[in-house]
Amino acid sequence: MSAPSTAHELLARAQALAGYTVGELAANLGVAQPGLPRHTKGWIGTLLEQALGADAGPRPEPDFTQLGIELKTIPVTPAGVPHESTFVCMAPARVAPSDRWEGSLVQRKLRRVLWIPIETLPAQPVALRRIGWPLVWSPSAADDATLQTDWEELIELLATGQRESITARLGTYLQIRPKAADRRATTRAADATGIPDVTLPRGFYLRASFTRRILAEALTHSHSPRGRGLG
Repeated sequence: MSAPSTAHELLARAQALAGYTVGELAANLGVAQPGLPRHTKGWIGTLLEQALGADAGPRPEPDFTQLGIELKTIPVTPAGVPHESTFVCMAPARVAPSDRWEGSLVQRKLRRVLWIPIETLPAQPVALRRIGWPLVWSPSAADDATLQTDWEELIELLATGQRESITARLGTYLQIRPKAADRRATTRAADATGIPDVTLPRGFYLRASFTRRILAEALTHSHSPRGRGLG
């Protein structure tokens, strides 16, 4: 699938997938399902990137580079309530004094997001999870200000070597949490005195309470037909 040339084309592609199961989409694309359950979350995102023509690949850019749109899948209940927080991107191991919110990877990835809910029931096989109705979202001025405040507070802790004091309780909308398969994974960093050190890889996440509000507001203001997808 080639990259979409407009946001309207991208949204139309995503709407055409609404209501299908993940297994149906994988079969249509000829993609094999992962063998281990813990690999399914990233696999669903990759599957939808392929189906929609995302072109960023592993580069630290929004998934649809020409449109500046990031794709985020979000597991939800049948009522559209997110199950968990949403990964944004990896947190830097080292922070430069010149780093600013404007132009940061977090800000660029959240400037415009294509949200695709994935209806997920407890213990449900990945193939039976259903693709929901998509929406394109940008943060309001108030949301952007709160995200910026969260980012600046968290980045200051990283910059001063206080990463070990960062907990998931910090941040109103944006938080930092470990992002690794297990506690044996490490990355190079520096401690509070600037001495080189190793630590767990960490990522930026959006709180589920925030994404729940995004989805609820979109549903309230939307009058579009839902097709086979979530209402």
